[in-house]
Amino acid sequence: MLFRSVLASAVAVAALLSTPAVAQDAEALKAQVGAYVQPSNAERMNVLVAQLRAAGFNPTVETFEGGGRAGPMQGSNVVVTLGPDTGAGAKEILLTAHYDAVKLRDGTMSQGVIDNAGSVVALIGAAKILRDKPLTHRVRVIFFDQEELGLIGARKWIEAHGVANVAAVVNSDVAAYGDTMMYGQNNGAQSAFVTRAAQELCAERAMQCVGFPVYPPSDDRAFSAAGAPVVSLGFQDEIGAHQMWLAFNGGETNGLAEGFVPQVFRVIHSKDDVIEAVEGATIATAGATYAALIQKLDAQLR
Repeated sequence: MLFRSVLASAVAVAALLSTPAVAQDAEALKAQVGAYVQPSNAERMNVLVAQLRAAGFNPTVETFEGGGRAGPMQGSNVVVTLGPDTGAGAKEILLTAHYDAVKLRDGTMSQGVIDNAGSVVALIGAAKILRDKPLTHRVRVIFFDQEELGLIGARKWIEAHGVANVAAVVNSDVAAYGDTMMYGQNNGAQSAFVTRAAQELCAERAMQCVGFPVYPPSDDRAFSAAGAPVVSLGFQDEIGAHQMWLAFNGGETNGLAEGFVPQVFRVIHSKDDVIEAVEGATIATAGATYAALIQKLDAQLR
């Protein structure tokens, strides 16, 4: 009976995704992700700003002096502000993702769609949902530059704005395929309530979720280092998520074959990070999930 019910659920989900309207939406989201396949991060930023404006937002571009080992390089963080104008000193909730892609060893740019244009389009979707909600906190949706150079965009934003008014941060990285949400649990005691909110949402939505005591670093680490409450989220297929959990948390007896590298780490930062691997349905799920998590935190922080 259990097998039959699981099989019936899987068939029902497959049938839903095969309907013309849902399939069209998924393809449209995948096309939005594909637009970020550009020869430079500056051009990726232009795509981001254009998509935000097309969605009815008025983004702010904050430039900074960053760069990596190759020398100084101007970067640009892109910000959309939602919710009430609560005035100076009021607590804010941040929803973040980086839009830059890594430069490969041969000097070309990665397509950077799994890492991390999928998250970017998901955040735009979340922002579209949130602008129609009765929020009590100001919400800033921030798209960071130069994450691939060492979390520089996030660090520069913190330098410019501080974290005294930051009540919670939700970060997304590598969210472009699969139906299993991963969340980090290693951002300090101050982040426990944000992690708990993510866990509650997983239970309420009957989502497949995997918590990582040790989770790969992203822009969340800049915020946890500054003492801000933060959780980092991503999506992957269920098997890949568990393999990644074992690789980071299973120790010497993790059961993985010697030298095994989880698929996601063979894809990102490589020529295999390509649009064909992106699933539009995941982008839609991630956007709706992030919006729901922000609403949950907005209610809990009253």
